[in-house]
Amino acid sequence: MRKNKSESEGEAFMSKKEIGRRAFMKSSLAGVGSFFFLPPNGGELGLRAQTEKPDGKKIVRRVLGKTGIKLPPINMGVMNSDNPNLVRAALSGGMVMLDTAQTYQRGTNEAMIGEVLKGRPRDSFVLATKSRLPHDQKTGIYLSEATEEAYAKKIDTSLKNLGLDYVDIYYHHNVWAKESALYEPILNALMKAKKAGKTRFIGITTHRNEPEIIHAAAESKVYDVVLTTYNFKQKHYPEVRSAMTKAADAGLGIVVMKALGGRQLQEGSREPIDPKAALKWALQDPNTHTIIAGFTTFDQMNLDLSVMEDPVLTKPEKAHLQRGALMAGLYCQGCGQCLSQCSQALPIPDLMRAYMYVYGYRNIVAAQDLVTSLELPLKVCEGCDSCPVSCAIGFRVRDRIRKVVRLREVPLEFIA
Repeated sequence: MRKNKSESEGEAFMSKKEIGRRAFMKSSLAGVGSFFFLPPNGGELGLRAQTEKPDGKKIVRRVLGKTGIKLPPINMGVMNSDNPNLVRAALSGGMVMLDTAQTYQRGTNEAMIGEVLKGRPRDSFVLATKSRLPHDQKTGIYLSEATEEAYAKKIDTSLKNLGLDYVDIYYHHNVWAKESALYEPILNALMKAKKAGKTRFIGITTHRNEPEIIHAAAESKVYDVVLTTYNFKQKHYPEVRSAMTKAADAGLGIVVMKALGGRQLQEGSREPIDPKAALKWALQDPNTHTIIAGFTTFDQMNLDLSVMEDPVLTKPEKAHLQRGALMAGLYCQGCGQCLSQCSQALPIPDLMRAYMYVYGYRNIVAAQDLVTSLELPLKVCEGCDSCPVSCAIGFRVRDRIRKVVRLREVPLEFIA
């Protein structure tokens, strides 16, 4: 039987992933060596400029690659927040960039931010948003309905929601297959939007298979910015760091997300990850041009602002991170080893991310939205006498899936 193009691409992608998994497993054995901490760059950690806050305190800024945008080291990821006053406080406190997406807060986040930005000088903030099109949940490869016209409509919808004539960065969102990173219909839509003045710059975001996607972004000559996961819990952080360095050398701006690595050192532990230490770890890399932090309270915001003023890791913070890096925690590595083992072909990395949203970030809305978007079978993890999936870092995959898929049964109005 002749295979269609999508099936052939999917098999080729999975073959490449097998090679990537072996590399991942090899790197995970390296442990926490001297490469875990980078030496400060002349005591300035690669800082490019300084500005003063209203209270006279200094805020350092870094340049977002060839875009030339100068940003403080931490900015606001608005995914988890529906409080416009918190967004206003972040901007007043010295943050400049707001990161959102068309689907955040069940499609209301862009509009909320648009209300906050009304009346503000357009050069006083940087706005980034994102979207993606239908794709195969297992391979990440786009489906036939993922057309240039469909993506162009996504861009226009974001502008309408935000009430803006243009955004500063429009991201091609949540990509983990190289083929999708270079998918011409979406690239064409983004390039036309940039030419039309609807976005100043083009970006791509990735939660897993980050090194390959970052390299693809640099090679494409289309993308200006990469938004990637990068944290001390990643077993493959050396590969991510190397890819970030090459991309930055090529002129791309590097924005980091998921810097806290799941918030909890270990599942069931009462000891949280020290957020200041985790943020500082990512900022020790001069190629981390900025971090988007998903705070939801004023206390969390103030903590992030304090890191902006003093990003140097202390000895106790280093010890905390070294110990935490050896624990499985809640952060899924996204290695993909589990995908070929599951008899139901479940999108396990996405389900593990949803689990982290619930038990790490306490964001039930985001977790439910993710779970319901995955087109899971009616009965999940019920046909196997024992789970054949063996997680590379020891997650009890079946238990986590069973817990998180229960969110499908909870009415939306009970959570929203």
